[in-house]
Amino acid sequence: MSLDSAAKKGSKFLNPIPTDTAGFAKLIPILREYINNKAETVPKQALGPFKTDLSIYKTPPLSGLRVTWIGHSSLLIEIDGRRILTDPVWSERASFLSFMGPKRFFEPPFALDELPPLDAVLLSHDHYDHLDKNAIKYFAGKSTLFYCSLGVGKYLEEWGINSNFITEIDWGDSVMIGNDCVLTATPARHFSGRGIINRNETLWSSFVIKGLKHNIFFGADSGWFPGFKEIGDTFGPFDLTILEIGAYGKYWPDIHMGPDHASNAHLALRGKLMMPIHWGTFNLALHAWYEPIEKLMDFAKEKKIELFVPEPGKPTEVTSSPYNSHWWVRSKS
Repeated sequence: MSLDSAAKKGSKFLNPIPTDTAGFAKLIPILREYINNKAETVPKQALGPFKTDLSIYKTPPLSGLRVTWIGHSSLLIEIDGRRILTDPVWSERASFLSFMGPKRFFEPPFALDELPPLDAVLLSHDHYDHLDKNAIKYFAGKSTLFYCSLGVGKYLEEWGINSNFITEIDWGDSVMIGNDCVLTATPARHFSGRGIINRNETLWSSFVIKGLKHNIFFGADSGWFPGFKEIGDTFGPFDLTILEIGAYGKYWPDIHMGPDHASNAHLALRGKLMMPIHWGTFNLALHAWYEPIEKLMDFAKEKKIELFVPEPGKPTEVTSSPYNSHWWVRSKS
């Protein structure tokens, strides 16, 4: 593995190491397990509502770094004077259908038209739980800047984003957000595609975001791979690693980490605080909806990892101290 550009075979992008993406061969056993599953994959009582105090955005964070977790992999990151929105998903379902597919456990904590001014929207890959057509169309006709993995820009243009406002990034590429924030695309171990026939024709990425004072890692979706150490050695240490802990399962261990491997990735990245994402918002796997965070807390204690776990919708400053809101506990059955 290296931080070179993403490799391709024909029209298909390749993972940094050989990867089983849980294709059609595993469809029957996965469906069988879904049918027989007894875990509380969906909360028995509604979560939230969570509401963001929008007045907070009128005042810059004292620490220089503040994060609002909108849910899943959608975050509003305020870093050293820049505002970056990641993988914005506001729709009720992470699906190509408005009436079927994984449904949100809670409403977004504020509306798209209540967003404060943005410096960038960052898109890791094209899956429905990361690339929301309706959310993107909100920005059509606006001058918001988009930074995305290779090939994803075609969707943005189709949905009304001017090509002049779209920058596609390959692994290893760095671009500036303004004149004081460096965004670098780094490898991830995942896959892409919004349909049956176009798998892996667009790229999937993780990102290093380096401001004047802070350095953070946005992992998006990835299975474990040795590249985390190389990223950490090259770009770390990180004040905050933002890593997916949910939607893991025995039939797709290569493309989602789960709490154990995610905590190992944090250590390999040389992170100070770890923020778990990609959990508690959509039913995308067979585990209980709250299982990822509770397992992570056990691993964090065992591995001496300090966590940053804000409540959905609450703008929360990142300091040198760990923080855990335990927001989900009051909603467990």
